[in-house]
Amino acid sequence: MSGDPHAIVQTPLSGRPWAPEVEVTPELATALIESQCPALTPVRLHSIGAGWDNIAYLVNGEWVFRFPRRTIAVGLLETEGRVLPALAPRLPFPIPTPEWYGRPDATYKWPFLGYRRLDGHVASDVDLNDDTRAALAAPLARFLRALHDVPLAEALAWGVPRDAFGYLDPARLERLARPALADLVTRRTLRDAAPWIEVLEAGLAVLPLQTPLALVHGDFYSRHILVDDAGRMCGVIDFGDVHLDHPAVDLGVVWTVLPPRARAEFFALYGEVDARTAAAARLRSLMSGLAQEAYGRDVGDASIERAGVASLHSLIA
Repeated sequence: MSGDPHAIVQTPLSGRPWAPEVEVTPELATALIESQCPALTPVRLHSIGAGWDNIAYLVNGEWVFRFPRRTIAVGLLETEGRVLPALAPRLPFPIPTPEWYGRPDATYKWPFLGYRRLDGHVASDVDLNDDTRAALAAPLARFLRALHDVPLAEALAWGVPRDAFGYLDPARLERLARPALADLVTRRTLRDAAPWIEVLEAGLAVLPLQTPLALVHGDFYSRHILVDDAGRMCGVIDFGDVHLDHPAVDLGVVWTVLPPRARAEFFALYGEVDARTAAAARLRSLMSGLAQEAYGRDVGDASIERAGVASLHSLIA
């Protein structure tokens, strides 16, 4: 559930930026938790997924522990540890709040965090029909409005960093997107890249955006949205990419999660955005879809791969 692929902005897809530097086995995770969190002994541990940055384990059916797999993830996890306890009361839906803080030791060189498990299912793993997806417009708008309205001075006091990865760097995004789209056509995943090239070029044309900074989730898409058994939004996970940036970084969710008929409702509640912001948000959606498809295909996770392709098609609907 955590550490899932974020926007392909660090290294080219062919470079496998998700390749782990450290493998945190169940045995190692158990030993670390039992030695540093003795109240949880004996640990009953179940793997719930490994992503680009972290591997996650469910502990005793109640706690989710996340362990960095790559050096770049360490600072992101430390940011979560500082920011999420302060941010959680400001948001209309539950988010993971660290309660266990693991320290580096002789067997594992990085910190790790434990969060109380949130109820719900990852939205991309649930077969949501069109009406259920449309019903997400209001809760998504409420969540992002509250997040983006956090005063900048407070976010800075919490230690929220500015963009360090080039989430909206036009040269980098173009360098990554064009070969990825060409590859999808070559493999016949897409029949014709033209509609997505239009999204790419429209987004590149408006960058860079000039606006006051906002607190953004940074990787806001269907795998980080929780829904209940009825498909209603009930939480948001994986804040490893939380930073200060343009709101467009998060707004791509409007085009990849919501059906076209629900987008107006979202913006009626969130607030209208200009055409430049919309173009940049759609570009972010494009990058997210490409990342999911490439990551899922490489690691053999068909559900992530399908979610990436589905988000690409939703983007141009």
